[in-house]
Parts: sequence; structure tokens; C-alpha cells
Amino acid sequence: MSIVKINVLTVPAEMREELEKRFSGRAGMVESADGFEWFELLRPVEGTDQYLVYTRWRSEEDFQTWQQGQAFQRGHAQAAAAGGQGHGHGQGPAATGSQVWSFDVVQSAGPKG
Repeated sequence: MSIVKINVLTVPAEMREELEKRFSGRAGMVESADGFEWFELLRPVEGTDQYLVYTRWRSEEDFQTWQQGQAFQRGHAQAAAAGGQGHGHGQGPAATGSQVWSFDVVQSAGPKG
């Protein structure tokens, strides 16, 4: 079964729009990776300032290969060069914190039809 990686990004209210804009500009950065299955950027609705970046992979090895690859390094190096960590993509970080959660998919269902 697949694995899920969820990057939990703490994003101040004034940076939410910027974070979403940066992610919309990332088109194709992960979608072409071998073993990639799904991506979603989840905006908090209430009670938290944490966005969830949900990715689903065929295997842990596929995720690690992508994370160590050029597309990942290029995208995240821009944030580091801007003087911070996180998802700055060239203009400083939009997030003030980040952590990665890992899960094995044990069960999965989709719509019947």
C-alpha cells in the first residue's frame, strides 16, 4: 500500500495568501516524480494556523528519491537563500514552522459508481 507524507506548516494570517500563491506557482514540481500519487494543500478553516501539505506516494523509497532530487532541492534552496527555512520560494519563508508526519495507508476508499 501507499504512504502519506503530511508537511504541517505554521502560517501567520498575514502570510496565508502568499503561501497559497507560491504553491499555485509550483505547478509540476512533484507531479512528474516517479511514485507520486497525490498532492493537496489544505487550508485551515478554524482554530489553527497550520496548513497541511498532503502527498501520497507509492513507497517510502519513492518519496526519499524525490526529496533528494533536483526539483525538491531547487524549490527549497530558494527559501534558504532568502534567509530562512520553509516555503519561501525566493522571497523569504511564508511559514514560521514546519514538521513532517508520515503514515502508511492501511485502508482506502473512493466513491462507488
